[in-house]
Amino acid sequence: MKDSYLRQDGTGLAGMVASGEVTAEELLDTALELTEALNPALNAVVMRRDEVARQAIRDGLPKGPFSGVPFLLKDLGAEARAFPTNNGSRLMQGMEWTYDSEIFLRMQATGVVTYARTTSPELGIGPVTEAGVYGAPTRNPWNTLHTSGGSSGGSGAAVAAGIVPMAHGSDGGGSVRIPASSCGLVGFKPSRARLPDGPASGEGWAGMAIDGVLTRSLRDTATMLDACAGPDLGAPYWAPPMQGSYCEAMRRDPGRLRVRYSTTTLSGGALHPECVAAVEKTARLLADLGHEVEEFRPAPDLDVEAMMLAWTSIVACGTALSVKEVLKGRPLTPEMVDGVTYAAAEHARGISGADYLSAVGAVHAFGRRMAHVFLDCDVLLTPTLATPPAPVGKYKPDFEDFVAYRNGPGSVFDYSPFTAIFNASGQPAVTLPLHWSANDLPVGVHLAMAIGEDERLMSLSGQIERAAPWADKQLSLILEGIRQP
Repeated sequence: MKDSYLRQDGTGLAGMVASGEVTAEELLDTALELTEALNPALNAVVMRRDEVARQAIRDGLPKGPFSGVPFLLKDLGAEARAFPTNNGSRLMQGMEWTYDSEIFLRMQATGVVTYARTTSPELGIGPVTEAGVYGAPTRNPWNTLHTSGGSSGGSGAAVAAGIVPMAHGSDGGGSVRIPASSCGLVGFKPSRARLPDGPASGEGWAGMAIDGVLTRSLRDTATMLDACAGPDLGAPYWAPPMQGSYCEAMRRDPGRLRVRYSTTTLSGGALHPECVAAVEKTARLLADLGHEVEEFRPAPDLDVEAMMLAWTSIVACGTALSVKEVLKGRPLTPEMVDGVTYAAAEHARGISGADYLSAVGAVHAFGRRMAHVFLDCDVLLTPTLATPPAPVGKYKPDFEDFVAYRNGPGSVFDYSPFTAIFNASGQPAVTLPLHWSANDLPVGVHLAMAIGEDERLMSLSGQIERAAPWADKQLSLILEGIRQP
């Protein structure tokens, strides 16, 4: 049973349940067994609610595309009455919800069996998952000396290790794509407002944040996105309508596309040789598939750095608001939260309302500049990160200067110079597991398209998966087990 479980993606497991080959109870038992065996080395799965999952099975699961498949929620957002949360924070430990979020309801309607949450950095503000509330860092199953990424780092680690075939994530600056890249998974960020954000809010981080899923296979991603896509009641705005579905798009040929690739950051900064190799290998693959492939030359006025500073101000204000809502008038003291969170709240104290609106305007202006980039190309190809997964502790959230943590030398944006760009612009972007380093660490490849072009991006991703499948490489880890040097 366990061997069959480990070899299947979510779609495959659902097919086994539908055919009567296995039951949802047997799949849940296997997931719980794997959690017990693997989670101590990873510190990825938290706040288990085994009985909630068993009761859901007894009550009768929805007959959706993932009926009976074990599933995990990120410990940030996806509010659900049956699943308390920490939001990655000691300050909010064990918070209970009085409502179910729309994204949770849509995921549950697919028939998944949710039994726990997964670790996140405090309030989602880091590219690693080392929040103090969990007592220890979350580690990468490919090499436990390295990070699984953030902020959906627990989901990335759990899926890559084979505990579950897919898990919920969210992405405000790369928080689905960073862990997907770090853990050898698929991470697709849809166009802004493609997925619901209510009822608690209409947008996160001025529209830069969106939910998502981390999976081993593109078909699982496409199926879950189809199940969740569309605005919720009262949404302030929504994405351009799709002509069909993600699943239909995945099976279509994308046609000949104008691909532009970059082996530096979009400001001309150097990348790790393994990341350069990943881009060059993918560029050759795309040329062999018949696409027009040329090197990208960014316009001098693209000014990514200015956008990144504006992004930092918006996230600081969002963090301060989250903290303020919990404290209800009490003062924030350093021992209540991780260092970076305290630094973010302190930084926000110096940002006026006018400053905040100026930052939002700067991000929107950057989005317009990025839109012009895609008048001359269809696809921008880069690595997902500037280096392979960082060692645990390198970006530990104990900085006292939030701007330095995000924007200074050797900072978060030096490590992840590409992902937040497309949160700011609202464009769809995906990381695919197409390269592993010489020491067998995953190196994701990042592809982005113009706003609303989700279907073409999914079509291209499907073409790439067929031409350069990655399932066997993922299985080599899952069947061998977590690598602890």
